[in-house]
Amino acid sequence: MATNMTNKSRLHIPAPPARPGEAPNFDYLEITPPGALDRPPTDVKARDIEHLNQGMIRVLDDEGHAVGPWAPQLELADLQVAMRHMLLTRAFDTHMLRMHRQAKITFYMQCTGEEAVAVASAMALSPGDMLFPSYRTQGLHITRGRNLVDLMCQCLSNSKDMCKGRQMPIMYHWARGNIFSISGNLTTQFPQAVGWAMGAAIKGDDDIAAAWIGEGSSAEADFHHALTFASVYRAPVVLNVVNNQWAISTFQGVAGGERRSFAARGPGYGVPGIRVDGNDFLAVYAAQQWAAHRARHSHGPTLVELVTYRAAAHSTSDDPTRYRPEDEGAAWPLGDPIERLRQHLGHAGWSDADQATMQSDVEAQVTESWEAALRYGTLSSGPQLDRNEMFEDVFKDIPDALIKQRNQLLELDD
Repeated sequence: MATNMTNKSRLHIPAPPARPGEAPNFDYLEITPPGALDRPPTDVKARDIEHLNQGMIRVLDDEGHAVGPWAPQLELADLQVAMRHMLLTRAFDTHMLRMHRQAKITFYMQCTGEEAVAVASAMALSPGDMLFPSYRTQGLHITRGRNLVDLMCQCLSNSKDMCKGRQMPIMYHWARGNIFSISGNLTTQFPQAVGWAMGAAIKGDDDIAAAWIGEGSSAEADFHHALTFASVYRAPVVLNVVNNQWAISTFQGVAGGERRSFAARGPGYGVPGIRVDGNDFLAVYAAQQWAAHRARHSHGPTLVELVTYRAAAHSTSDDPTRYRPEDEGAAWPLGDPIERLRQHLGHAGWSDADQATMQSDVEAQVTESWEAALRYGTLSSGPQLDRNEMFEDVFKDIPDALIKQRNQLLELDD
């Protein structure tokens, strides 16, 4: 019997919509008009809001007005604070990239274009909530009041390095500020956040957990483990997937973004999923506030997809012009989060002069902080970490073999 050879299956390989030298193409991006989606009660069931994981929660319209039921009630002073945090985050990033180019630090990762993701989230959450960041959410530290000198010293691996030289640059932590250690092992933040949240619920605490990963990380097994535990035990946690379109050089479609949104993965576990304009400060704030209220009132977890764009390189080890159009960032249809908030503030009387003054202030703060950080040592000079500290903080009781090695090192010092 003859075989019909025309029905062979074909393997689908997701491909980005545009490569270097081609025109940017965001036709794949589904964007909902601002204010078009309803804001349901926080005790809603996952199956009843599936439209919120296919549409996109947006507040700011093209003229910068806040529209629709998701518009948060924020005072002008709060919005000005938000602007300062975002400007400071970007100024910090710009300075540290310049220091890398001058060979004063060994590595850095910017969050250019994603500032609203971290700043709005931190402002919407409570100070006691435990944050499990990714390596592109430095705005969490800045919004919670972290001294920039501490962050800079970690990148310098000097005598004031919070990690004592044991972590690569930008892997910050801050116990007093309730910010967990950044993990280079992608997606581990999700199950860790769920576990912390379960522990808080067992103890009867009011605090919740929130975590951030990239959309590429959602393809890791830890993502599914976290969603299972969060759903089964109704853990008080907000799980954020930052969809910035690129996992290093891999387009978001490779992680499954072609078929449905990343937020749509939540309902399969019984977890509400909502998709949010990540470059709209007001929308991110409102979504985090809504999800946090759910968690704090025993309604369980929420999966939040924050749709944004990684405007800069993945890291200082990356050259994005090798895999995407050079002008793709400028064509991103959701704009720049700082410019969009600036436009909104303009309706309340915020002027170009006000913006310029604030910009100058944050740049001066970054410069002064860098000069202060250098006093604790640089890569080539100044006070260095005590190398004997390499034996500390690992074992409760140091094993004999390490004691012997430490003594040998001390003998060399003598």
